[in-house]
Amino acid sequence: MSPLPTILLVDDEPHSLASMRMALEDEFECLTAAGAEEAGAMMERHDVQVVFCDQRMPGKTGVEFLSEVREKWPETIRIIITGYTETNDMIAAINQAGIYQFVTKPWHPDHLLMTAKNSADLFRLNREHDRMSLEMRYLTRTVDKRLEDQRKALREGLGFETILRATNSPMNAVVAEARLVASFDVPCLLSGPAHSGKAALARAMHHGSLRADRAFHAVSCSGISDDLLAAELFGVRRGSGNRIGLLQKADRGTIFLNGVNDLSPEMQIALLRYVSAGAFRPVGAAEEVRSDVRIVAGSHGDLAALVDEGRFRADLFYALGATQIAVPPLSARRADIAVLAQNLLFEAAARHSKPVHGLTEEALDFLTAYDWPGNLAELGNEMVRMLIHAQEPVLGAELLSRHILQSPGPAPLDRDEAAVLAAQGTLKDRVEEIEARILRETLTRLKWNKSRAANELGLSRVGLRAKIDRYNIPEPARANTPEED
Repeated sequence: MSPLPTILLVDDEPHSLASMRMALEDEFECLTAAGAEEAGAMMERHDVQVVFCDQRMPGKTGVEFLSEVREKWPETIRIIITGYTETNDMIAAINQAGIYQFVTKPWHPDHLLMTAKNSADLFRLNREHDRMSLEMRYLTRTVDKRLEDQRKALREGLGFETILRATNSPMNAVVAEARLVASFDVPCLLSGPAHSGKAALARAMHHGSLRADRAFHAVSCSGISDDLLAAELFGVRRGSGNRIGLLQKADRGTIFLNGVNDLSPEMQIALLRYVSAGAFRPVGAAEEVRSDVRIVAGSHGDLAALVDEGRFRADLFYALGATQIAVPPLSARRADIAVLAQNLLFEAAARHSKPVHGLTEEALDFLTAYDWPGNLAELGNEMVRMLIHAQEPVLGAELLSRHILQSPGPAPLDRDEAAVLAAQGTLKDRVEEIEARILRETLTRLKWNKSRAANELGLSRVGLRAKIDRYNIPEPARANTPEED
């Protein structure tokens, strides 16, 4: 037997609430709220089909509350109850809140019940229309012009064009594979280090798929307890703690589950049940709920290796990995670093209202040479740090963190400190290589002001010049920099 449609009744008068509930409770699941704030909390926890709301209430009026409902839950049918019939009020309500119907006081129980039934039928028909539209797109691969225009706008604004990369980037092959997989409604496993761009790729795949006009949600499975993750995914049906889970919110859409390599054995079983059957049981519920969601999973490590070690279920691995795409770390995409750095810098500048024109070639050389173990998160943080300290619109290498300046860079110093210390050779050779690296970092940080560099390093000007020549440290092309303080 199908569950009764859920109706939310909002009125600050207890007697009016009780009367409406008495008229409707035989045909509907009735929720009540004494004001807009309480009603909003109810909407967050329940899947409400129809809202009846009184116009005159303390605080927010009915029109103001239903306008918020229209913005957050546009599918919900909105009805206003009023004892006033001013034309201006009616026009304002229709325009602001998208009111389906007015009910005037005093209302008759039969009229109220008929209005509720018509509204619930309208909600059901709208849902059915959406479902049939999705099925038609699968069967005929065609859409009407309105949906096609919408999907085109989504692709241009949120699709694969947002994956920034150079013309010769290794990401070109990754994006081409993701674009192909996106058009097939099957699960996909994205593997790659943390912050390598898996979430952006998953979002682009969603907006390049037949589900582009439905919801996309992303959730991290790392560093979260099983109870919280289960509530987030499956929802809760327990007394006053009711909550709709993402698997229900994302119906006919896409969910990106990042960090599935950190799932506990219990959560692996729960997720396998959904992937296999398309149904799940909310926490505390007795009955299962069906949902049609495409799962794109992200793994920070080698999931196949975890299967071999017995730490990840093989059946879940194969269920999630119907298709698999490997996302390379930033160190394997050095051609992309300049493009990404400039973009992250401009985004940070816009966010903090500090205009900049970009990065110098020397700064980009150092950024490109660094390995970025923290990937895009580390690069973004470095751009913010440079922006904070910048005094000029073009940001130079002197603003970079010292560990980046001391890393293997554009000069012929191609080993990091650990490699130098562990390498073969005399003590003198290895000390000189470290010395050369320190010289380059200091000169770059001080904008090649040799007087200041010599003073900081405890050298004479002549001694500093001799070491620069000895280690063949190239001075970058730039406008004349004063060598004296």
